[in-house]
Amino acid sequence: MSAPSGTDLTTTAPSSDRRRRVAVFTHTRRAEAIDAARRLIGDLAAAGIVAVVPDDELEALRNGFAETAIESLPEASSPGHCELVVVLGGDGTILRGAEWALASDIPLLGVNLGHVGFLAEAESSQVDEIASHVVAGDYRVEERLTVEVAVTVAGERVWESFAINEVSIEKAARERMIDVMVGVDAEPLSRWGCDGVLVSTPTGSTAYAFSAGGPVISPTIDALLLLPLSAHALFARPMVLAPQQQVDIELVDSEINHGVVWCDGRRSLTLAPGSVVTVTRGAHRLRLARLSTHSFTERLVRKFGLRVEGWRNPATPRTDSA
Repeated sequence: MSAPSGTDLTTTAPSSDRRRRVAVFTHTRRAEAIDAARRLIGDLAAAGIVAVVPDDELEALRNGFAETAIESLPEASSPGHCELVVVLGGDGTILRGAEWALASDIPLLGVNLGHVGFLAEAESSQVDEIASHVVAGDYRVEERLTVEVAVTVAGERVWESFAINEVSIEKAARERMIDVMVGVDAEPLSRWGCDGVLVSTPTGSTAYAFSAGGPVISPTIDALLLLPLSAHALFARPMVLAPQQQVDIELVDSEINHGVVWCDGRRSLTLAPGSVVTVTRGAHRLRLARLSTHSFTERLVRKFGLRVEGWRNPATPRTDSA
């Protein structure tokens, strides 16, 4: 299998001194996810590969398997501990698996059980095929930009996190707008009274940012998307920035100007007036395992169900107006 330009072909051979290990994350509140995960674990076990799963999923997945087939997932993976993370669920479950894999630079393979599932590579009906690819080490690795987030108050850093899709700064009170001053590379850009502000990665451009009216950005591009939400301002357009640029969002110091910062809709912090949220390019890149060579355009068409019938189809009859 040849690797397209810009990707590396990952093939992992079994080691003589240890068994191969694959981390498995599952949406255990969905019966179809548990069934698909158990089928995957069984196929991996048959090939001598150990499934490593979170503690809270052991009970749902272990029954019927030998103890040596499944292990408990450590809080952080040491280099070489797992060769791959397979996640069965929607994008929320995939983001959960990505949080664990990101710092160790472990590739992640998403199996879609949600609706759109842009981070997913395959569907649950393909579990047997997925297992074959994993056993053979037959997959490409596609790298994606991530961002780091820091919150400072009076010059003191009080919180930090990361995001794969987006960072959102939102109003804390439904009945009020949030008042923010936005800057790029330490230079003021604009002051917005708005519902919030997004800073998105290209991966996140098809998530929250897409719903908010932002542009779709190809994941092969390293860029940051700055997007105000329902801003009352003359200039309130999405901006695409270079990946090395820094975005600062400051809550204007007013006693009623409270907000919340969210990273991927999973990690949050309440923001007091005067807080500054700084977003920069992340030190780690998300590594997505790909089984196919489908282009980003093909994925857009399939995930969104876009109408493409008749596109340059010579069989389509031509109708000329009189």
